Amino acid sequence: MGMVAPSFYTADMVRALPDDGSRYETVHGELLVTPAPRKWHQLVLGRLYSAILVYLEANPVGHPFFSPADISWGSDTLVQPDLFVVPLGDARDQEWEGMRRLLLAVEVLSPSSIRADRFTKRRLYQEQQVPLYWVVDGESRTVEEWRPSASLPRLVRDEITWRPGGAAAPFTMYLGELFRAI
Repeated sequence: MGMVAPSFYTADMVRALPDDGSRYETVHGELLVTPAPRKWHQLVLGRLYSAILVYLEANPVGHPFFSPADISWGSDTLVQPDLFVVPLGDARDQEWEGMRRLLLAVEVLSPSSIRADRFTKRRLYQEQQVPLYWVVDGESRTVEEWRPSASLPRLVRDEITWRPGGAAAPFTMYLGELFRAI
């Protein structure tokens, strides 16, 4: 008789899973498993990370990171946002365990992550009062913009803008640049 998989996962249980190329996360005990991302996902993510890094070098209010990175708000929660920004002090002084204040969270959709990114993780980021959450859809070349109290996203088709507190100017990126061909 085979082993029965747990129906509730803790962050520690997820950390103990094998390093097999899949991304393992848990949100309120629900196990989320996604395979390695496709090339288009990585291209879009890399462009966005590079643009945000340049912006934050000129406006030093935070530091960007990308997955894999264990962000946890409790024993039953462990997520790995594709891209996220933490306040500069948190980036300097703490390991992943201390990074709970996200200024921005970004997920780039993959076929296997659509439900988790649009619903499960979106609700978690809203619960945790992440000021801005972007769901980047490379196929439709749009970005869903979510705020903590929003019941519906703002669908962006032209340019994304982010105004973190303390920054001298907003971050702006045209989606034509984000989604351009190689």
